[in-house]
Amino acid sequence: MDKINVTQQNIKHKRKLLAQRRRRARLRLLILLLFLGVVVTGVLFAGYALVSLGSRLNQEYQTMYEGYTQRQQARRGTIDPRFDGYTNVLIMGLDEGVDMDGSPEKKADGIVVASFENNSGRLRFIHIPQDTWVNVTGSKEQTKIKYLYAMGGAPMMTRQVNALLGISIHQYIVLDMAVFSELIDAIDGVDIYVEEDMNYDDAEGNISIHLPQGYQHLNGQQAQQYLRYRSDDLDDLGRMQRQQRFCKALYQNLLQFKTLTKLPTIAEIIKQRVETSAEIFDSVYLANTLRHLSSVPPESIILPGAPAADDPSIWVLDDAAAAQRIQELFPAEGPSEEK
Repeated sequence: MDKINVTQQNIKHKRKLLAQRRRRARLRLLILLLFLGVVVTGVLFAGYALVSLGSRLNQEYQTMYEGYTQRQQARRGTIDPRFDGYTNVLIMGLDEGVDMDGSPEKKADGIVVASFENNSGRLRFIHIPQDTWVNVTGSKEQTKIKYLYAMGGAPMMTRQVNALLGISIHQYIVLDMAVFSELIDAIDGVDIYVEEDMNYDDAEGNISIHLPQGYQHLNGQQAQQYLRYRSDDLDDLGRMQRQQRFCKALYQNLLQFKTLTKLPTIAEIIKQRVETSAEIFDSVYLANTLRHLSSVPPESIILPGAPAADDPSIWVLDDAAAAQRIQELFPAEGPSEEK
């Protein structure tokens, strides 16, 4: 009898332990399910938040990009797909001048199109004489191209050069003489041969130029003097030819390894002091273009023409010769593939 009671008690005890284990197992399962529910809910919430954030960022990006394209359209006009193989940059050097009433105004003293072949990395310079006589785009007015900056700024100059050359300008850069000097000093100057003694003083215009003939290492101020000098037999044409030589010398300087250490300084000057159409959306593209610059010396042309018979201060474009040169620089089959 006692054995039966002990057996029954053992059975009851085992059943009690088993019931306790089952309750603990159910409790652990419940806790696990609650934990999984919290995790899944968190994941879903985080996913929703990321999707919402991504959607907002995409909308903001699209809005920013639409604003960028609208600004670029206003600045440079429509880009012709025929020139997608090139990066054409209009560079304008400003100088202080006066208008017809004697009031101060800025004029484009130097006008150059730097054209990069994207595939080959080759660079070409198209120099536009500042006194080129143009029919102002969008009006019946005629004037020297250098005065357009005062009339409508860089966008007006860009649209005029688009029409004058029959090409698309992708970006523009505007800098005055002081900034130009800073940039030349930032790369430690430029080596060039000064073809004759250059001596010219204009107290009223605050110009003093004194450079001896021979090979010279020009700092920023001296480079400015070299480019502004025009008191010789060739007058403005001679000035254009010096600009050609200077651009080639500057290009060779930029290709030197030592220039790499100057890039942060150059970038800071451009960021703070230079007017440009390039924005953050253009930075990677432009950096890639510059990274593939060719070691081949750049080709350089002066837009063909001649002084006007009744006013030698006006440069009259030779339309046929200019169109021929532009066709040679931008052939219908597109840029070369050669590296």
